[in-house]
Amino acid sequence: MTALAPAAPVAETLSDTRLTVPGMRCAGCIGKIERGLAELPGVAAARVNFSARRVAVRHAPSLDAEALIAALRRLGFEAERAADNPLARDDGEMRRLVRALGVAGFGMMNVMLFSVSVWSGADVATRGMFHWISALIALPVIAYSGRPFFASAAMALRHGRTNMDVPISIGVVLATGMSLYETVTGGEHAYFDGAVMLLFFLLAGRTLDAMMRGRARSGIAALLGRMGRGAHVVGEDGAAHYLAAEALAPGMLMLVAAGEALAADGEIVEGRTTIDASMLTGESDPRPAAPGDLVHAGMINLGNPVRVRVTAAAQDTALADIARLMDEAGQSRSRYVRVADRAARLYAPAVHTLAFLSFCGWMLAGAGVYKALTIATAVLIITCPCALGLAVPAAQVVAAGALMRRGLLIKDGSALERLAEVDEVLLDKTGTLTLGEPRPAGLEALDPQQRAVALSLAQASRHPLSRGLARALYDAGVEPAAIEGVAETAGSGMSGHWQGLPVALLRPEVETGGLAVDLAIGSARTRIAFADPMRPDVRETLAALAGLGLPVAIASGDRTGPVGDVARALGLFATAMMRPADKLALLERRAAVGHRVLMVGDGLNDGPALAGAHVSLAPGGASDVSQQAADAVFVGERLMPVGLAVRVARATMRVVRENFAMAVAYNVLAVPLAIAGFVTPLLAALAMSGSSLLVVGNSLRLARAAGKDLVGAEVRSAT
Repeated sequence: MTALAPAAPVAETLSDTRLTVPGMRCAGCIGKIERGLAELPGVAAARVNFSARRVAVRHAPSLDAEALIAALRRLGFEAERAADNPLARDDGEMRRLVRALGVAGFGMMNVMLFSVSVWSGADVATRGMFHWISALIALPVIAYSGRPFFASAAMALRHGRTNMDVPISIGVVLATGMSLYETVTGGEHAYFDGAVMLLFFLLAGRTLDAMMRGRARSGIAALLGRMGRGAHVVGEDGAAHYLAAEALAPGMLMLVAAGEALAADGEIVEGRTTIDASMLTGESDPRPAAPGDLVHAGMINLGNPVRVRVTAAAQDTALADIARLMDEAGQSRSRYVRVADRAARLYAPAVHTLAFLSFCGWMLAGAGVYKALTIATAVLIITCPCALGLAVPAAQVVAAGALMRRGLLIKDGSALERLAEVDEVLLDKTGTLTLGEPRPAGLEALDPQQRAVALSLAQASRHPLSRGLARALYDAGVEPAAIEGVAETAGSGMSGHWQGLPVALLRPEVETGGLAVDLAIGSARTRIAFADPMRPDVRETLAALAGLGLPVAIASGDRTGPVGDVARALGLFATAMMRPADKLALLERRAAVGHRVLMVGDGLNDGPALAGAHVSLAPGGASDVSQQAADAVFVGERLMPVGLAVRVARATMRVVRENFAMAVAYNVLAVPLAIAGFVTPLLAALAMSGSSLLVVGNSLRLARAAGKDLVGAEVRSAT
């Protein structure tokens, strides 16, 4: 070790600081923050996690968090130091948005009722009364529901920059002010309905975005929830006392009872048992553990009580490392810039320029302040990016509904965009290519008495092989035998007495390389072999993926033998015995050379890879962590939803491009009319809503197209 003795590299002297930046609203904010912080002396790198509204900064120790926060404030973003625990990042944004959306929806429905009467030709007195009622409803609604946009716009303007919320806020304020003026002066037109409708559409999109970002915290919460909450620790006096997981420290001696989840990493110092390590390895078969073996937080002791010397606790455990990997992996995914964000980058300056030029032009033409301001307001409203903002989510919602009817739940709207881009597929083995449930083979060779004895012994055990055997025998209609003195010996099996004979379900005396148990009745032994069967449509799914031009490989934490058997049977390249960090590193290497990988996995050990992949799917029987980390979950024993998801995603993106074309065409036709003075703010609001309905209507076509694709794919897979 001394021979290496390098001079302390610069990287080792750097510090890491994470800041929460809630004011990030669009793709342009990402570049502004990263470039602005990178220019700060002492900053080596700045990386934005847009989904978590957070930035990770690697910097010299001479810089502290306050200096970084001050730099962000100069860029126009308020920030605060993020909590070390990722679960503590709850700023209440979701609750505020939902309340604002509900208020805007209530106001929009009520104001529209009075607007319909005005449009229908109400007389002057009735029109004036309805305008006043609309004002009384709309003003508090706009003041409350518009706060997310007003606050963001004010922050941007205060620091000399602009964002998409600035023209939105200006348009809403101008429309409201002019409507109030028209109401007070008894004018013909008021545009409260347009202003409230605008806020409702925009809040709906922002609320959906916040829901998607909240799933990252849910995945980490589910992962950390697998860790034991505490442990009984042996003190110096030999007495055991309970300590919470956060209070455990290296060197402590834990007593781990049967059925208990470990609360820290450690080494077994006394006792032999069987450990469920599936959270790290993905293997469903528990492994024996003896003194000297390392065990990790979250693993479950299935057998005898053991004593474990703590080697790592709290944030230093392997489980916490996986949580951090998931959190960091989400940053690479968050750098995906949506088409809508890229198209909207020029929105604010373009709209400001158009509205200002319209106002100036009509003032020079002698139209007067009121008319010029009315036209400028119409330009601001008619160019509202509702159609642009709906171009992606409308298509995503329709496609997601079609996929859900076929057994696949899309959790993240952008997942369809990323699914359409994938060029490789990486599959876990246990629980993904296979069902993840060891099932006995050859039960028909057992006589009725053997089946009854086997069921009676198996149903008394928590071992996965016993559970699989019991389930198969129950399904076959077997009735359990009456066995006395049933007991379980850790690492050995189940035993008892039946009709005076000793009976047992035992670990085989001679290992055969596969999963098996021996059924012993008296001196006779019968081997019951187990297998983890592959999903029934694996080959059809692989053929469908090949037809889509997608190469497939296996990345598994399971042992080399079982992985090799599956790989040879399916003709796939495979890598076995991969740790969570290994899978994530593989995905990063593929991404570094330009590949966009679809990861499909089910185990806790797949969590970081599912979070770090370009896009990811998990089976419905997967762990809570995997289901939370994945972008989509499919149910049932079929694997075909993986191929269907890619097929439908590609169709969805074709519809999205059509929606963008419609949104652009709408602006090309409508904006000149607004600038020319042929469109009032009310007509502008209606036109804006009409363009949104056009985009939604086009997206509804996707329901039929997706349905045909899904049915067609299933028919082809069956032939």
